[in-house]
Parts: sequence; structure tokens; C-alpha cells
Amino acid sequence: MEQVTQQLKSGELVVREVPWPNVGPGMVLVRNHYSLISSGTEGAKVETARKSLLGKAKERPQQVKQVLDSLKTKGPVQTYRAIMKTLDAYSPLGYSSAGAVIELGAGIEDLRVGAKVACAGAGYANHAEVVCVPRNLCVKLPDDADLKRASYNTVGAIALQGIRQADLRLGESCAVIGLGLLGQLTGLMLRASGVKVFGIDIDEGVVATASQHCCEQAWVRQSPGLASKIQQRTGGLGVDAVIITAGTASLDPINCAGELARKRGRVVVVGAVPTGFDRDPHWYRKELELRMSCSYGPGRYDLDYEEKGAEYPAAYVRWTENRNMEAFQELVHSGRIDLDYLTTHEFPLEGASEAYNMIVNRSEPFMGIALKYDVTRSLENGRVSVAEAKGTGRVNLAFIGAGSYAQGYLLPYLPKKDSDVVCKAVMTQSGTTSKRVAERFGFECCTDREGDILKDPNINTVFIATRHDSHAQYVQKCLEAGKHVFVEKPLCIREEDMAGIRLASEMHSDRHLAVGFNRRFAPLAVELKEQIASDPVSMLYRVNAGAIPHDTWIQDMEIGGGRILGEVCHFVDFLTWMCGAAPTCVFACALPDPHGANDTVTVNLSFANGSIGTVSYFANGSRDLPKEYIEVYSSGLTGVIEDFKEMKVYRKGKPANRRLLNQDKGQASMMEQFLERIKTGGRPLISPDEIFAVTQAGFAILESIKTRQAVAVE
Repeated sequence: MEQVTQQLKSGELVVREVPWPNVGPGMVLVRNHYSLISSGTEGAKVETARKSLLGKAKERPQQVKQVLDSLKTKGPVQTYRAIMKTLDAYSPLGYSSAGAVIELGAGIEDLRVGAKVACAGAGYANHAEVVCVPRNLCVKLPDDADLKRASYNTVGAIALQGIRQADLRLGESCAVIGLGLLGQLTGLMLRASGVKVFGIDIDEGVVATASQHCCEQAWVRQSPGLASKIQQRTGGLGVDAVIITAGTASLDPINCAGELARKRGRVVVVGAVPTGFDRDPHWYRKELELRMSCSYGPGRYDLDYEEKGAEYPAAYVRWTENRNMEAFQELVHSGRIDLDYLTTHEFPLEGASEAYNMIVNRSEPFMGIALKYDVTRSLENGRVSVAEAKGTGRVNLAFIGAGSYAQGYLLPYLPKKDSDVVCKAVMTQSGTTSKRVAERFGFECCTDREGDILKDPNINTVFIATRHDSHAQYVQKCLEAGKHVFVEKPLCIREEDMAGIRLASEMHSDRHLAVGFNRRFAPLAVELKEQIASDPVSMLYRVNAGAIPHDTWIQDMEIGGGRILGEVCHFVDFLTWMCGAAPTCVFACALPDPHGANDTVTVNLSFANGSIGTVSYFANGSRDLPKEYIEVYSSGLTGVIEDFKEMKVYRKGKPANRRLLNQDKGQASMMEQFLERIKTGGRPLISPDEIFAVTQAGFAILESIKTRQAVAVE
């Protein structure tokens, strides 16, 4: 399929052939007929991408700070890789479209193939021939719906949520500041609901358009006596509400709103404007209320709602983002609002670059810009060739999943000039990511079908770097297909999946199974292990993990498994390897957490050879403290590793000190050794017994936190 993509580094905007997106449970695969270009949001994104690196840095000061912080902790190599991953990526554009359903994911029962739908969401409703959208981000349309009008779906829902926040009644009045596409839609719906609408903008052209179609009257912002004119038309009261749909760095819209609103009126911010208003004379004396409007409405940015399909009861949350989209589409289909005047331009998909050039250069007046798709064109999913076939070697590998971690810490360590290692295929959730990863790291093709990997007899090794909830199924499928498997931690997030993986591993014992427990391969750790005695040791691993939002997918127990299963497993594995014995018992205590995250926890472990260890994993500390600190005590020796950059070994006399230029957590050595053992048929990188023992210890930690008792690791 073809999709509009942009590279942030060069600003190049190209329609590329990429694989289809993957259809997961609760997802809807849609063939687009139309998509709408948001000239404000997307135009700014394209314009930023076309700037120099310095210009990009000025536009994104927060990201510059993140780069500087990364330099301090990770060093220049990993920081450079992270930057290049962002700059080199093929970023999709678009977030509002309409088309017909071509496939339904598991659990979707209220739609049928062929049904017309309108779609929403950045990263979902892209400018692409085929999109994959969560059920709550698409709405069913009547069979006779006009799909060009329906493609206004997202922008219409955003405008409608702003209106709901204004809480206006029949016969009241509202001023709309900013009469671009969002402002015009706001005016149309306000008028349809019986509200008197006044419009303000700095552009005479859009003011004239608004006066004709969606406002009682509209003025250029610079018009003298603007506040007095609105006072006259509201009986000396002022407007009941002001909705700001402009996008600017100026404080003028928020201060203008204070001047136009009546006493105790409401000001709703929908557009991207600063809110540092002047307290006097208007905001304070009028006791004005400032409200923010969050995108399409309740449910936005909620993982449970948008990705997992949870619904809010209408009796308690009347208007969710999906219901806002439905309401907007009903207004359009019934003819109560007329959008036709808004569509000033229509381009075929292959003309997208021309459309964005017009937006950035402002070469002619525009409002709504639609992209039209050739729905008669034959489309097939599957492989998209990227490079010529390279033959086969002893290791013929594929990647399932290739996000930020894989691109920063796994893919760069694939050998570039080893004929025994051949990169065959990449499959990710996003077709654009699959295509760019395949190009950048020298894979023959990218695909959206797992069968192209599992059933290919030439592929004998699969790396799995997807979200945690899919690890178990891919590990089991790959082992059963006779592949060597490297899965990024954790092995699985459901205890019941362990039996299936163990059985597949035992039945295919000639296949390697490795988990990305990289810290045991860190050079400083290897040096320390060589110096400790074989006697039982005592160990301390302190992790200043830092807080992450409770609503991210990692914290979600169904998707990410939480931070204990997803990250603490690293440190349990490290202690297991360091002492040379499997964990036998854990006792864990966690700080109380209202969201049940359990990510500030102390874990005491006992090991089969008598060793003991403590993992202190803290999410409530200062980010200025280095993340990882390790102490190992053994027969009069103490080894200390600080953030995998420095090691001190204390014996008698002056401690031995070893310091690295860059942080090294062992990924390079881990990848090298894994590939070498497949080539030579050597023993497993990590023994299956250790993999299963460490994974089981993670479940035991959760049980110990719950029961407040020691739990044996079976």
C-alpha cells in the first residue's frame, strides 16, 4: 500500500510503498477513500521538519534538554543512536479519514466488512491507502454517507468537544477567536444549536468566509472598537463564552477573550495558545472561568478506552470521544451543517507533496484540503521488497517488532560484513517503521504477515521485540516453527504461558532460546565475576528507576505486565548469574501505591547455593542520581559497579579502579555471543533453567507483595 511519510532529518515528504498495518484484537482495518489534511497541526510539523538542525532544536527545547540528559547518563554513542532513530524515521502524517472496512480484529462484533466508517487518531487514521484503527476511534456511518465530508471526523470532534466545554444554552452567545478550519466547524455547530456566533481572526479572507457561512458577524482582530461592537450585539452583556481555536505564541487571544466575555463567563482553549493572561482589568474583575478542551473528548489518551476498547457508561460520561464523533457525523449526514464550502482543495494521494507545499508556502488561500484515494487500485498485503536477495548463511534472521529499544540496542550490533549472518525480514505494527528499519539495517524485505517469517524455511532465527503481552505467543510460535529465538525481556507476563513455552523449548531443544538479559554480559560485570570466589556471596542491586506515568502501557498489567515483570527481572537475572545459582525464595515489600504499580519495592532473594541478594527498585527518587548501583561481597572482596561506567574492587590496600568512556550494559557482547553460538552450534547463551527460574521469580515477587510473605520459587 502507499502512505504519506516524512523524514524529520531532511524534511523529505514522499508517498512510499509500505506493508499494511497489523490487525490486532479490537482493531478495524479500513481502506481509506478520503483523508483530511489538518493544515494547522500538520503544516507546522512539515514546516519544522524542513528547518535546519538548529531550527529544529529551537522549535523543541524540551527535546534538546532530553538529549543533554542522555549524554550525561548514556554517553555519546547511545545518545547519537537515539537522535538518529528519530531523525531517520519515516513519520506518518494525518489523523482524520473515512473509508470502508476490509478486516475486523478479534472481538469486533458491531461492524461488518464493507461498512463505511470514519476514523480518528494520530498514528492510526493516517494518510494511507489502508489504516488500522482501534474500535473506539472509528464510527459507523450510514450506507449512503459522503466519505469526503465524513473525513472531517477528527477535526469535527475536536470542535464539538470545545463547544461542550463552553456549556452554552439555546439563545446564548459565543465569540470564536481563530476562524481556520477548526473555528469554522465550531461556528457551524454553534449556529446549528441556536447559539449566536461572533468570529474574530487576523485574516480578512477567513473573516469574510465566516460571515457568510457560520457567524452572525465576524471581524478582523484589528477592527477598532471590537469589544464595543460585541457589547452592542449582546445587549451590553458581552458574550456568554469565548472559544479560542487559534494557534499562536501570542497572548493576544487569551487577553482578547477576557475583554469580550461577560461577567462570570467562560473561556475555552481549544487551539495552541499560551494562557498567561493579564489578571486586570478583565479576568479578575469579571471572575472569568478558564477551561481547557482535551482533543476529541473523554477517553482521549486513556489506554483502556482507546486501545483496549473499554467504554465509559453514558449515564456518567455522556459524551466520550467516540460519541462526539458519532454526533458530528450525524450533523453532517442530516445536513444540519454544510461542510462543502470548507473543502477548497482536493488532491490525489500522489499529489500530497504538492498539497503540503501549498500549506507551507501559503501560495494560495486554502481551508479544508482532502486527499482522495484510488479505490479501484488492486492492493495486496504481505512482503515489500527492500533490497536484493542475499542468499543464505548460517544465521538467517528476522525481527518481529523493531521499536526504539531494538533500533538503539539490538539492530546496531548486527554484523555488517559477515556472510554467515543474513538479514531477511522485518515485521512491526507500523508499515512505515518496518520499511525504514529494513532499509536502514539492510534487510531484504518488510512484511505485515507473521507467516512470511514463520513459514519461510530460509529464516532460522527470529528476534522478538514487541510489546510484552505478545512475547509468549511469538516465542512459542517461533520455537514450534523450528526457529532459534531471541526475545527481549520479559519472557512472558502471564504465569500460565510458562508451561507452553517450556514444552516448546523441550520439544525443540536443538533450537536456542535467549532472553535479553544483557547486564550479565556487561564488561565490568564480567570482570567482577571473574574475581569473586566460588563461595556463597551477598549482593545488593539498587536501581533508581524513576517514576513513569501509571497510564503508560508498561504499567498496564495486561499489556506491559508492570515494571516488576518488565524490568526487575533484569536485576534478578544479574544476581542469579553473578552468584551462579538459581533463586529459591523471595520476600518483597512495596510502598503503597494508589494505582497498584508496585514500582518502589525491595526484594530479598535466597539462592540455591546459599547466596543472598537484595534488589532495591525505587521509582520515587531524584533523576539526578545515576540509575544503577551494585555491590558484591565475597570472601574479603567487595566489588562496586556504578551505572556500568565505573567499577571499584576493594581488597587489602588501595582499591582497583576501572572506568569506561561510555556506559556499556552488555548489549553488544550479548548479540555477538548469541549469533556466534547459533553459527557454531554452541551451548545456549543462557540456560533454559535459568530463564524459567528468573521468570518464575518475577511472579513470586508479585505474590510476595500481595501476601506479605516469603514465596518459594518453583
